[in-house]
Amino acid sequence: METTVPEPAQWSLSKKLAFRFFLLFFLLYIFFNPNGVIPYVSDLYEWYITPFHNLAVWLGKHILHLSKPITTFTNGSGDTTYDNVIVLLVIFSSIIGASIWSVIDRRRANYNKLFYWLTVVLRYYAGITMLSYGFYKVIKLQFPFPSFGALIQPYGNSSPMGLAWNFMGYSTGYNYFTGIAELSCGLLLFFRKTSALGAVVTLVVAGNIMAINYCFDVPVKLLSTALVLMALFLICRDIARFINFFFLNKPAPASNLSPHRFKARWKNITLTSIKYLLIAYTIFFDLTGALETAKSYGANAKKPPLYGLYDVRAFIVNKDTLKPLITDTVRWRKLAISYPGNAFIKFINDSTNFFAFKVDTLKKKIVMNKFSDTVHKYTFTYYTPNKDSLVLKGTFKKDSIQVRFHKDDVNKFLLVRRGFHWINEYPFNR
Repeated sequence: METTVPEPAQWSLSKKLAFRFFLLFFLLYIFFNPNGVIPYVSDLYEWYITPFHNLAVWLGKHILHLSKPITTFTNGSGDTTYDNVIVLLVIFSSIIGASIWSVIDRRRANYNKLFYWLTVVLRYYAGITMLSYGFYKVIKLQFPFPSFGALIQPYGNSSPMGLAWNFMGYSTGYNYFTGIAELSCGLLLFFRKTSALGAVVTLVVAGNIMAINYCFDVPVKLLSTALVLMALFLICRDIARFINFFFLNKPAPASNLSPHRFKARWKNITLTSIKYLLIAYTIFFDLTGALETAKSYGANAKKPPLYGLYDVRAFIVNKDTLKPLITDTVRWRKLAISYPGNAFIKFINDSTNFFAFKVDTLKKKIVMNKFSDTVHKYTFTYYTPNKDSLVLKGTFKKDSIQVRFHKDDVNKFLLVRRGFHWINEYPFNR
């Protein structure tokens, strides 16, 4: 007869104190970082988060005495000063809340029911988060193949995050591998019978993500750390079983997976229906959203006008043809157009810069400017003598310039043409 681990009737004081803290911590963290867990929650988030922006600014100035005021909020970076202040607020609030709760509810024997529902919340939060990341890897949107700009940029000028992005983006197969791993986390966490395995897989996968974020300066450190903590919390439920099975060679009884149900049957039916609707909604909209995004930004998306990597063959400034001297700070060397709306210029002295790059194919005009300077714009006319040539004429930094380009063959790059080899007689490490 199969036996299961019974729910403890009496919790230790330390366990109750820890639970009160982590329940408040995780719920507050999710409140400040809903991460698209519930449909349309982003709209609600935009409404309720504004007062906390003001609170974070006040805390930074008057309590933490930060040297600079908080002016930037969560954006492409989830590790802004604001985000760190919010995490401090969450930790402090959880400590205070848990302390007050411990005084008020000190006679409570256990929190078995609350513990069950907290694990449900964490399973779905972590699961939906991992699922959304997984789709964007399988469809190869998060990590595109290295752009023309990345291919011509000096290796040492790459940022740590750029290095990680190019490493991940190079291999479609590795994107499939990591994406399927993340999808597996989500699917396993959605169901009670596979939740223990899901928590272990999530710890491994999210732990790897966290390591990359920390070691390559990727600004998603707070979220990845939170996912690791959630996975550890979920594992704690079965930690005695895992220790017995993996380390002590002792029998590990089946986990008690009995759900905490409502007495009214209709409530349980409603809850189950919501569960499967939420899973279906997440899978459907994450998948369709990723596929829709792929049409605009994926590998097979429509390429921008003048797409290509160009080598400068002649650079004329005020009717003076500049020689390709590496001490020159004006002459261009390469022009890379990989994505709509931007271009990458490599100068002859190996310095580089990104520019906003708008092409009008009807008027044959180009308007460009530095992303950091939207006031000073440079306008060019262009024409293409043939499919592999491009000529720009216009004004750049108060000088009249004419640039003649020849389109490069990107297959000349070893990284592009090397590919996969099952058999290697010698290591090919360049």
